[in-house]
Amino acid sequence: MSGIAAVFFDRDGTINEEAGYIGSLRDLHIYPNAVEAVRMVNDAGMKAVVITNQSGVARGLIEEDFLSEIHGQIRDHLAKQGAVIDGFYYCPHHPTAGSEPYRQQCSCRKPEPGMLIRAAEDHGIDLSISYVIGDHASDIQAAKRVSAKGILVKTGHGLEHLNGDAEPDYTAEDVLDAVRWIIRDRLK
Repeated sequence: MSGIAAVFFDRDGTINEEAGYIGSLRDLHIYPNAVEAVRMVNDAGMKAVVITNQSGVARGLIEEDFLSEIHGQIRDHLAKQGAVIDGFYYCPHHPTAGSEPYRQQCSCRKPEPGMLIRAAEDHGIDLSISYVIGDHASDIQAAKRVSAKGILVKTGHGLEHLNGDAEPDYTAEDVLDAVRWIIRDRLK
C-alpha cells in the first residue's frame, strides 16, 4: 500500500491520563504535552489518529454516545491549540465480558490490527512507514502486525510493560518524547 505516514496514538495513558473507565467529562485530563506532540505530527505532514480499546462499552460501563462525547472533547481541546486529530477509532468489544453484540472475538481489539487497517483504508495511510504510540504491550504488538514501528510510553500503564511482551522500537518518557523520536527516525 502506498500513501502517507501516520502516528497512531493510544488514548488512555498516552493522550490523556489513565483514569480507568471515564464516567464523566470531569474525569478526562489530557496530558499538556499531548497538544505539542499532535501538532508536531501535523507539522510533519503525517496523519494523527487515535486507536483505543474501549471494553467499557462491552462491560456496560459506558455508552457509545458518551464515548463519542469524550472523543469530541479531546478533538476540541487539541484543535483550540492548533493540533488536529484526523480520526478516532475504537474497539467496543471484549472476548469474555458483556453481552451480544459486544462480547466477541474481533479483529479490532488490540493487539489485533483491525483499527489500524480501517484507518489506513479511510485515510490513504501506508502502515509500513507509520508508528504506533501506546502504554500497553498490545499497542506494540498491533504495530508489529502491520509492519509499523511501535513506541512504548512510560506513562499510564507503560512501566508495567517495560520488560514484558512488548518489544518496542523505542521506549519514551511520554507522548512528546515519542513524537520527537519519530521525527528523528524519519530523517534517517
